[in-house]
Amino acid sequence: MNRLTKAAVIALALATTATPMMAQAQDRHDRREWRQDRRDDRRDWRQDRRDDRREWRQDRRDDRRDWRQDRRSDHRDWRQDQRRQDRWSRDNRNWWRGRPEFRDYRGARNGYWYAPGHGYYRVEPRYYGYRWRTGGYLPPAYRSYYVSDPYFYGLRPAPRGYRYVHAGNDIVMIAVATGLIASVLSNVY
Repeated sequence: MNRLTKAAVIALALATTATPMMAQAQDRHDRREWRQDRRDDRRDWRQDRRDDRREWRQDRRDDRRDWRQDRRSDHRDWRQDQRRQDRWSRDNRNWWRGRPEFRDYRGARNGYWYAPGHGYYRVEPRYYGYRWRTGGYLPPAYRSYYVSDPYFYGLRPAPRGYRYVHAGNDIVMIAVATGLIASVLSNVY
């Protein structure tokens, strides 16, 4: 055999065996890439799921915060409405019912006045049905029946040296030292 034929035979043998081997190597490489792509897809999918869960938790947290805020706001509005309803009003005849200061109140009694939070106390006959006027003096015996919650009656805080006092059905603002009547809120109850 001459050299040329020998080289041709070797080339042919190599070509027939090398081509399938190269194809096999190429196929392995493709499978590796495919597996890698699949892994990457799964990672991306897991990451997307994590992100979705985080967003869902965050949305849920925000919803709860909004709900709590709305509830607080509603409760504040309700309390404010209750304060308005609980206030003293000449239009509401039963404004005093349910108030702890009026627990002992059983209606008007002859010869007695009622001071919320203090109870009934005896009155001198000359002061029963008496109309208090600004500039007059409240007798010392009746100066100790202070109004515990002037805000309930819609009154401003008394100035320094003055106090609100229950005098029969009236609330009277007096000078603490002298008993001088500065103002009168008539027929409260």
